[in-house]
Formats: sequence, C-alpha cells, structure tokens
Amino acid sequence: MKRKLATYSLRRNIIANKFNSTKSRYIKENVELYAILLPVLIHIIIFCYIPMYGIVIGFQEYYPGRPFLAFDGSTIWVGFKHFIEFFTGPYFSRIFKNTIRLSFYYFIFGFWVPILFALLINELRDGFFKKFVQTASYLPYFIANVVVAGMVLSFINVDGLFNVFVKLFGGKAIPLNTSPKHFTAIYTITNIWKSFGWNSILYLSSISSIDPNLYEAAKIDGANRFKQMWHITLPSIQPTIFVLLIFAIGGLLSANTEFILLMYNPAIYEKADVIGTYVYREGLMGGNFSSGTAIGLFISLINFGLLYIANAISRRVSDYALW
Repeated sequence: MKRKLATYSLRRNIIANKFNSTKSRYIKENVELYAILLPVLIHIIIFCYIPMYGIVIGFQEYYPGRPFLAFDGSTIWVGFKHFIEFFTGPYFSRIFKNTIRLSFYYFIFGFWVPILFALLINELRDGFFKKFVQTASYLPYFIANVVVAGMVLSFINVDGLFNVFVKLFGGKAIPLNTSPKHFTAIYTITNIWKSFGWNSILYLSSISSIDPNLYEAAKIDGANRFKQMWHITLPSIQPTIFVLLIFAIGGLLSANTEFILLMYNPAIYEKADVIGTYVYREGLMGGNFSSGTAIGLFISLINFGLLYIANAISRRVSDYALW
C-alpha cells in the first residue's frame, strides 16, 4: 500500500513538473505577443473596468461633489428609486418602442447587406475596379456623424436635393426633416450606407482564407459561379456570420444616439426619441446623473441578456458561439 502511494505521488510530481515546464516554455516563446497585448489590457482596465464603480450612483441621490461611498451620512442611498421612476415615467413606453423599432429595422435590413456585398466583391475579377469599389465603400465609415447628419439634413429639407428631383418629376415637396413617419427609413438607410463597407471587411477576410482547391474541384464538377458562392463561399464564412449575428442581437438596445441627436427636432420626437437621447436629456442636460446611470445600467443588463441568449441558441443550433 505504501509503495503504491509513493508511486502515485511520484507520478503526480512528474506530471506537475512537466506541466510547469511546458507552461514556462510557452510563456517564454510568446513573450512578445504578451508585450503587444499588454497596452490593450491596460487600456481596457483603466477605461472600461475601473469606471464601473460609478454604477453605485444609480442607487443613490447623487450630485456633483458628493462622495460615491461615505459612511458619514453624506451618501444618500435610494435603492431602485430611479429604475422605478424610469419604468413608470410618461416617456418609457415611447422611447423603449422607438429604440426597439430603430434597432430592429437596422438589424433586419442592415445585417445581410455586408454579407451580400462581400460575396459580390469576391466575384469581381478586375483587380483595379475591385479595389476602387472596396475603398469607396469604406470611406463613409470614416466620415464624422456630424458631417453625415448635416449632409442628410441638407438633402431632405424642403429645398434639398431629394425634393428637387421630386418636383422635377411633378411631385410635391415633402419636408422629410420634420416628418415623423419618414424618420425610421432615413435613419436605417443612412446607417446602412455608412457602415456596410466597413462591416464587410471581416467577411472578405474570411473569404480570402478559403482553400482555392475547393473552387477548382467545384469547377471540375460543373458548378457555375453562383453555385460555388452558394455551396462553398457562404458555408465557409458561417462562423463569422454567426459570431457577428450574436453581437448584433446583443446590441439591439443600442441605437445610434449620436446620429439621432444630430438629426432630430421636437417635430419628430414621437418617432426619434430613444433611450440614449432620453439619458442625454435627463442625465447630462438635466444634471440627473443618478437617473442616467440607472438607465444606462438597465440597457447594459438587457443587452447582456440578449447576448447570452443569442450565444446559447447559436451554440445549440450551429456549434458556433463566443464561449
């Protein structure tokens, strides 16, 4: 019995030493990669994790200058007061519906556009034209939201370019910038135009990693270019599609607040006012930092819940998941 225990202990020590040696050698071999990653980790910790302690003001009656945490009575804890006020407030129904609607339309009509664009770009054979189209599609992403909003407003006002063409064909000018029923379409089309080229980069990189021999074998079997795209290219980029789909579902309550703030006016509050703009008015403009923090925490929790559910469904259905 003692001999067996000694043998077992010896084997365990040998395995542990071997594991530690392998781990140490692995770290030494990849020290340069860790050094490159270190600044990113420091940035994330400083600007993403450390500020999270500010969440506590969502459960307080906080004003600038008042401490976050104090035990002398200067910190006033109110529990879920700000959450309840938000849920029972007169604007909750409107801003929640608007946020869901704008994000849902962009998700439905915007998610597949980069995929289709990447597939079409991959089919181009002219190298110069292909690079030109790719570059032209990327450029809108680098245009500031304030410039894009200014361009759109100048196009859709009564004397804008859009109404010039409408009147040219005998129509009547429509003040789209003050029309609530047209805001959803304007928001969706503008955001798709601005982001589809940049969002296609990941799909194009996935396509470039596909083994060319698969296409050669498909040609020998008589598959045309459409069948090659449908049976080889599209299935090969499925992992990328599912991962980005999970992220898109996880951000359904994150409408483009900055663009909406630049576009909207009191005439279209009915359709343009979202959770982000409400937080801006209440939290920053109104100085109610506790309420703004509570609403931001609510959005983050809902988005994380959607992300978790989407990841679980994707893992069960397709075996592709974030974790």
